[in-house]
Amino acid sequence: MAKFVTLRCEGLEPLRSINPMLVSYNVEMTEVTGGTFWKAYTEAQIDGTEEFPAILDWSNMGNLQQWYDPIDTTNPRLIKLAKDLGPAWIRVSGTWANKTYYDFDGKCGGKVPEGFQNLLTKEQWLHLLDFVKAVGGKLLVSIANCPGIHKADEPMPFEQAELLFKTSKEYGVPISAAEFTNEPNLIALSGLPQGYTAADHARDHDRFGAWLRENYPECLLVGPCTVGDIDMFGIGNDGAGGGMAAGFEMVTTEQLLGDYNSKMDVFSYHYYNGVSERGAAMGGHWPYESILSEPYLGVAASCAKQYTARRDKYVPGGQMWVTESGDAGCGGNTWASTYADVPRTLNELGQFCTVTDGVIFHNTLASSDYGYLKHGTFEPRPNYFAVLLWNRLMGQTAYDSGIAIEEGKHVYCHSRKDGKEGLVYLVINNSWTEETAVELPKEAEVYVLAGKDGLRSRTMTLNGKELKLGENDALPCLCGEKAEGTLQIAPGGCAFIVL
Repeated sequence: MAKFVTLRCEGLEPLRSINPMLVSYNVEMTEVTGGTFWKAYTEAQIDGTEEFPAILDWSNMGNLQQWYDPIDTTNPRLIKLAKDLGPAWIRVSGTWANKTYYDFDGKCGGKVPEGFQNLLTKEQWLHLLDFVKAVGGKLLVSIANCPGIHKADEPMPFEQAELLFKTSKEYGVPISAAEFTNEPNLIALSGLPQGYTAADHARDHDRFGAWLRENYPECLLVGPCTVGDIDMFGIGNDGAGGGMAAGFEMVTTEQLLGDYNSKMDVFSYHYYNGVSERGAAMGGHWPYESILSEPYLGVAASCAKQYTARRDKYVPGGQMWVTESGDAGCGGNTWASTYADVPRTLNELGQFCTVTDGVIFHNTLASSDYGYLKHGTFEPRPNYFAVLLWNRLMGQTAYDSGIAIEEGKHVYCHSRKDGKEGLVYLVINNSWTEETAVELPKEAEVYVLAGKDGLRSRTMTLNGKELKLGENDALPCLCGEKAEGTLQIAPGGCAFIVL
């Protein structure tokens, strides 16, 4: 049944002011150093014409990952497109970061020391700092915590951390925020010292906080950087297989923080809308047919609401940062690089702003299938243009749209980014079959998004025109069109409406 939406120009209740760096992203440590990351899907798998083979033995990472050389953070296209997004937080972390040795004096000669997994050279790090500076970003990191640093029953030393922080500050691109360890609640999978416990983490997290306050008081302490320690996918879903599979040890936020003597500035967690085909054996994978459903699109808000209670306990009055976010853990689903993920991405931003204030770090900027940009070539994918439009149009004040969320009617409202009086609506039609009719209260400027050749298209259109780079990587015209009366939004379509 078609849905009808009537927009208003005034009288809406403001909810909150939103962090101007809401749209941020990860550059994983494995991208900086080179290392293993998620295997690329075939073209047919992306199209949905070839089924991804079931991988039952998830413990064999060779089935799931491959080696990638470091990305070129000096690439002019990468820098230009990241800068076009606007100022953002840039997070260098990931499981790889837990096991990285900072070889800034070159003494290792390319050989990884015992107890580590890989090396970060000074040249690689300075290139990353140059990138952060060039795009007007701010840097968030997590530090190494592995057998090469210390044993589980030994308090964490911070010589390696000092090297990373000192080098960055002296170079003129200081580390502005830090998480202690990436996903410490997945103890068996995170590369932590053998026998490391939640109590050991609580001890070392407090020590890291004290060290940070003493040596780098201007740096925000962010944490605890957990994933999956809530009911992530089991909200009456119509396809996802519940939570994490049995056999993966997981501890709670409360256990990880213990008595919590070092107070955090920001509460952080990781949100993925499910688990990709690569890791389906873990549970939590949603089939393609579910991606417009209410349960699927409700996961982002459900996670934010559940973590809000913990934020209020540990960082009362503070922001909440999603320091990893994407359509699916394990590198994204086969459709993550297509238009099919745009409704979820825009819906995540809209829902998050109705729940709380903070920052969402998309995983990743330029690697794997969920990257905003294609690995290697840095060609922009549909999600890149979608969040670019969000940044250009949606202002910092979030309003209650007054329109209940239901199929075909996901409606979010903000102030105008250009500072003029008025409102900007985002309307997402998450129906597979029916149009949504939007009654405009006056003449509006509209930006209607769709897949060029259907939902699973690699190319997105804006008001019917393809979005692709021009000569010298010039952005296409991201221009609205005048509309009045009733605007029809096709099934799966999204529209920004400026009033």
